[in-house]
Amino acid sequence: MSNLNKLDFTALEVSGRNYLKWVQDMKLHLTTKGIRATVEESIDDNPIDEVEKATAMIFIRRHVHDVLQTEYLAEEDPHTLWLALTDRFNHQKDIYLHETRHDWQHFRFQDFKSVNEYNYEVCRIQSLLKFYKVDLTYADLLENTYSTFHATNIVLHQQYRDISSPNFQI
Repeated sequence: MSNLNKLDFTALEVSGRNYLKWVQDMKLHLTTKGIRATVEESIDDNPIDEVEKATAMIFIRRHVHDVLQTEYLAEEDPHTLWLALTDRFNHQKDIYLHETRHDWQHFRFQDFKSVNEYNYEVCRIQSLLKFYKVDLTYADLLENTYSTFHATNIVLHQQYRDISSPNFQI
């Protein structure tokens, strides 16, 4: 009985805060079950089996918050439910892109206790920007690091910038 409460991945929250991750997880799981076509636009005129639709609806409803289950109780088609959730939460990508760009522009090396913490944050932000199709070059990463040096370390800032320049010679 306790296995019925175990989820394959985190359920979609009411606020939609985890929508982007939820969509990725949902697509992967629906693909592995062979029923992803139930939530996508049909390319050809192949009708989708009612059993597949029911399986997809059970799986989707099982992975959304109880409040959302109640709100979308009238939806009986997985594609319609998918579109309704997309209309409601897909704007999250725009919000998080803005937040991530803000984080990228405003974090500083001296705000971290260790280099590992700083590197973790750089990797996290870089990964999010890559997810949003914003590419950062190695030069961008270096420039951001150099620009975060404290004003008292301006000499180090300039030295590191000179060393990393493509024209530097030993």
